[in-house]
Amino acid sequence: MTTVPAPVSAAVEALRQRPIPATDKGLGCLAAGGAVTGGAAAGGAVTAASLGADRPSLFGPGVTMPQLVLRETAVRQNIEQMAAYCAAAGVELAPHGKTTMAPQLIARQLAAGAWGVTAATIAQVRVYRAFGVPRVLLASELTDRAGIRWLAGELAADPGFDCYAYVDSLAGVELLDEELRAFPAGRGPLPAGRRPLPVLVELGHAGGRTGCRGIDEALAVGKAVTATGTLRLAGAAGFEGGVAHDATAAALEAITRFCGELRMLGDLLAAAAPAAAAPAPAPAPAPAGPILSAGGSAFFDVVIRELTATRPDAAPGPARPAGPGQAPTVILRSGAYVTHDHGYYAGLAPGGQPGRTGPPLVAALELWAGVLSRPEPGLAILGAGRRDVASDRGMPVPLLVRRADGQTSLATGMSVSKLDDQHAYVSVPATGELAPGDLVGMGISHPCTTFDKWRVIPAVDDDYRVVDAIHTFF
Repeated sequence: MTTVPAPVSAAVEALRQRPIPATDKGLGCLAAGGAVTGGAAAGGAVTAASLGADRPSLFGPGVTMPQLVLRETAVRQNIEQMAAYCAAAGVELAPHGKTTMAPQLIARQLAAGAWGVTAATIAQVRVYRAFGVPRVLLASELTDRAGIRWLAGELAADPGFDCYAYVDSLAGVELLDEELRAFPAGRGPLPAGRRPLPVLVELGHAGGRTGCRGIDEALAVGKAVTATGTLRLAGAAGFEGGVAHDATAAALEAITRFCGELRMLGDLLAAAAPAAAAPAPAPAPAPAGPILSAGGSAFFDVVIRELTATRPDAAPGPARPAGPGQAPTVILRSGAYVTHDHGYYAGLAPGGQPGRTGPPLVAALELWAGVLSRPEPGLAILGAGRRDVASDRGMPVPLLVRRADGQTSLATGMSVSKLDDQHAYVSVPATGELAPGDLVGMGISHPCTTFDKWRVIPAVDDDYRVVDAIHTFF
């Protein structure tokens, strides 16, 4: 474990004391009615801290359904296991914060040793900075002029803030250079002491999203970066997750080839780059050598194997050379591992796949919803839909049934066939007994598009007692 930066700790503690609003869709009645000791009924607000102290039952008075919950023991295991896995592999982890946008969870990932936090947009960077995160990897091209100016100001105001961005075109390099030179005024050389913005050249693939479409193009972009003076060439990055969407042998081979090309690009950029001054001091030591970054939440084992492998033409040794200077620092950007899932990642992540090795991740998110109707045999309608749970990577998976008397059973043979905005259509076997008022607990597929539907998510222990409330900022 590492020490969480003081600004992050202070901001998260303030968040734990923030009153949960009566307008919250799951905990709002509890917040308004004070169904917790020390809550509104006792003259105080219901907060994450008060919920953790009083540990009310998820199924007690005040919690309305539907309700998304985090299983605390699963979250803890996932954070600890992924940190240990990366440490053993000799790579750094910059968890992708877009999965949760939850500062309380991000603080726990930093405490477990995360190198920094990954963002997908400049708006996400601003959220992280509002909560004191000291190092951010913006895994995207930054072409928003207002965003560039904001980032330039943030870097100038805080010498301890460390931020990286992507470039994949000469036009993108020119845009960054133009805006950085214009901040705060004028278009001359950077003022003395102003740090250049470190950037990673992004390698893409045919049919993919961003990224240079080939090594020659990427090398040209890297050369343009070194000519600016406002930017510092920090390495190379890519996203292997768009190359394939299953774990077949052909898919894994395609991802292996892409990672090999990224590794080659990193070597070529390092060999071509002129000697650079050491990076400015940061809250934690910045890499002295080039960065190689990839790794979503499905194929990070392949990324580690390929990006840390010794080149066939390199001298024997534990680490491959990266041109002149230091060996590369490999940084994973996995995000969904923090909660895993019962669907998409459960079928792709290495821990559950034959022949692949990975940390033992467990699903931590559950959506509980009440039965509204049994309109016809074999069909139950639940009061939860697309406003509450993701369906872009598969339907939610019924796990448990809780009856009005508190008895629970497995949701054997049940499946969700369709979602409306507020309703789930559940196929129920002939022997299944569900009645209006019963509750169904469902696992989710793809956490990244489930978190964003909730502003406050209770964390529960193994007895479904609320031990915390996680705030999100989408």
